[in-house]
Amino acid sequence: MAALQCRTKIVATLGPASSTYEVIRDLTLAGADVFRFNFSHGSHEDHAARHKIVRQVEAELGRPIGILADVQGPKLRVGVFAEGRVVLEQGAPFRLDLDPTPGDTTRVNLPHHEIIAAARPGSALLLDDGKLKLTVTHVGPDFLDTEVTFGGPLSNRKGVNVPDVVLPIPALTEKDRADLAFALDLGVDYVALSFVQRVEDVLEAKTLTDGRAWIMTKLEKPQAMDNLEAILAASDAVMVARGDLGVELPPEAVPLAQKRIIRLARTLGKPVVVATQMLESMISAPTPTRAEASDVATAVFDGADAVMLSAESAAGQYPREAVTIMNRIVQRVEADAGWRTLMQAGRLEPEHYVADAIAGAAQQVAATIGASAIVAYTHTGPTALRVARERPMSPILGVTPTIDTARRLAVVWGVQPRVSNPDKPVRDAETMVSTALDIAIGGGFTKSEESIVIAAGMPFGVSGSTNTLRVAKAPKAAG
Repeated sequence: MAALQCRTKIVATLGPASSTYEVIRDLTLAGADVFRFNFSHGSHEDHAARHKIVRQVEAELGRPIGILADVQGPKLRVGVFAEGRVVLEQGAPFRLDLDPTPGDTTRVNLPHHEIIAAARPGSALLLDDGKLKLTVTHVGPDFLDTEVTFGGPLSNRKGVNVPDVVLPIPALTEKDRADLAFALDLGVDYVALSFVQRVEDVLEAKTLTDGRAWIMTKLEKPQAMDNLEAILAASDAVMVARGDLGVELPPEAVPLAQKRIIRLARTLGKPVVVATQMLESMISAPTPTRAEASDVATAVFDGADAVMLSAESAAGQYPREAVTIMNRIVQRVEADAGWRTLMQAGRLEPEHYVADAIAGAAQQVAATIGASAIVAYTHTGPTALRVARERPMSPILGVTPTIDTARRLAVVWGVQPRVSNPDKPVRDAETMVSTALDIAIGGGFTKSEESIVIAAGMPFGVSGSTNTLRVAKAPKAAG
């Protein structure tokens, strides 16, 4: 039996533990709305096989499923050591240079001249996900002299984070460009852009995708937080990527950054996903910790559009259980009176144009008359996004003529995407009402003599023309 579809969506990462038809189908029935393909791992053949299965499950269940291609981005790493591993002592000098010779306790190769060019005395370098910290003492033409601030073991090719320097490197590497071209030809619905620092990174990706997928910007660099408004305005959706963000920001700053991102994304009407370590212990345990359950609940209370599982569903021992428990947490929060109060209190003033006024009015009318659903007719997504921004308590049926738009709406809060019947195109008000009622009744959202609210644009088929609000009543059941 399929899980109750929640307003807050679930993104599940696919990987070695979740690549078969049976598991992917089970994850969908357990509550997954979007599947993430992590291009940091796996071959193109692996991703193509998973894509085929997801589309097979989608066709079988008759429910649009989103696919997110997460490209790796620039990975900054140290080189290798002669003995594979060293231990750096606190207070000791340590050099990072362009020499590819294997390193020792005094130096190692740093094959990224951009870091050497951008660093300054006092700059911090974090190694191995922040486990070690180096402070730059001197900058040379092809090396950085540092002092070990926090020491410990360091092995081959561990990652390097530079939290307080804007690096002159693009967000898309040559590998990313090849992966992006493959993912777009495959037909993914969103592309997650890693290690964004500037709005120009987003604009470049949008030029390359040319409307073939939504750009979901991953916010994981302090520099992105400094340019947050411009980056969100240019993005189609955003992800609070708390892994690297938590390395480069102080731990106490991450919850505030998460709330700031969610608040601004909601203001701009952009879908926002909260990710990383949400149910981390379920990689090897059948139940989460209480703190993890609270973390998921906090994201739901904050009004995030979606919460995400990473290794829990991709490589963990309990992928089905992880999705099931995440779905149960979301359901429990959304049934809470306090959550409803927060959603109502957090509603935003409509912006001063017709489409936003219609979306705000749809929420108000639906609440006043107790509508069983709000039907948002949308060609490319804006109408459904505007209605979702209002966080109505009535389900939102995002009705679109294209499967591409329906799949993209799978990540949007409260929206149940539906593709309208191509044999019954919506061209006038009468068809608009009858189609909306057919979808609402057929999907089990509306019963005999219940009312629905309809938001649409006339003339039909013109994107961005939302200007119509109607109330319709389901006919009385025969007998």
